[in-house]
Parts: sequence; C-alpha cells; structure tokens
Amino acid sequence: MHELGIVFHVIDRVEEVAKENDVKHISKVTLEIGEVSGVVHEYLTDCWKWAVNGEKAKSEVLRGSQLCIQSLPAVTVCNSCTKTYETVKYGRICPFCKSEDTVLLSGNEMSIKEIEAD
Repeated sequence: MHELGIVFHVIDRVEEVAKENDVKHISKVTLEIGEVSGVVHEYLTDCWKWAVNGEKAKSEVLRGSQLCIQSLPAVTVCNSCTKTYETVKYGRICPFCKSEDTVLLSGNEMSIKEIEAD
C-alpha cells in the first residue's frame, strides 16, 4: 500500500509549509490526483485519518485536519492526428485515427493544491 507513504510525504511537506509561514494548525489539505495515477482514494483517505487523528497522531500541526481529493482527468494525445481524447474511455488507441502512437498528457500526476490554516 503506497498510499501510506504518500500520506507521510504530504504530511512532511505541509509541515514544512506551516513552519515557513508560522502556522500552528492546518484544518484542511486538498490534493489533486490524476485518475490514472494508481492512487486509491479510499486507501489514501483511510491512511490520512489514521495519521492525523487520535492520541497517536503523526503530526500536531495536522491533528484532526480534513483531506479533500480532487480527481484530474487523464488526457492522451495522438502523435498521428494530433487530437486529444479521454484516456480512461479509449485507452492507448486513438479513437479518431486508430493509431497506437499516443502519449499520456495528464492524469498520472499528484500535487498539493491547497492548504487551509485556522
């Protein structure tokens, strides 16, 4: 389950941002996650809850904070006809010209979009 590692990385980065900005408590963190990133949103949310709640919370700055996840659509471009299309719906084969010469443009990324402080 790599989601736990992701949560620890996000916590580390958010703690750095909080320290740089002299913030004592973060109430909400919003992540953008591509729909073909391989991250399971439910696992990520469960790991987050485990890491920020209860007596054994891994971060005082994030204790009790909420995690919001925004899904980013996967988009592929065809090198043959230069059109873009929905990756999940059509896969690697271009629905316009049937070429397999395609490249994923977006949808496998993950980033911290927003951090809300009290």
